[in-house]
Amino acid sequence: MGSAPAQIPTSFGHELRACLRCRLVKTYDQFRESGCENCPFFKMDEDHERVVDCTTPNFNGIISVMDPTRSWAARWLRIGRFVPGCYTLAVSEALPEDLQGLWSSTAMSLEVM
Repeated sequence: MGSAPAQIPTSFGHELRACLRCRLVKTYDQFRESGCENCPFFKMDEDHERVVDCTTPNFNGIISVMDPTRSWAARWLRIGRFVPGCYTLAVSEALPEDLQGLWSSTAMSLEVM
């Protein structure tokens, strides 16, 4: 992933959501405007219904990671390859199966390149 940091949440109220794949935390509006920096293949910024499908407001804890490659906490949480930003410690939901297929097919096509 790139080294440009993800957007930091503009508020810490009830509008926070976490990406179901990478656990990046931002507000609903931020996901709608710029999508997920770690998961561009979900195209949340192009399809606003995707924001609801790919994110959840149900998560526990937040950690801010400035240098994921050097952070032991990022490695422990398995977010060491993602962009710097705010992440949740745990999400309470799973990514829908149809979106897991999109992620898998995108990952396989990237491996072939």
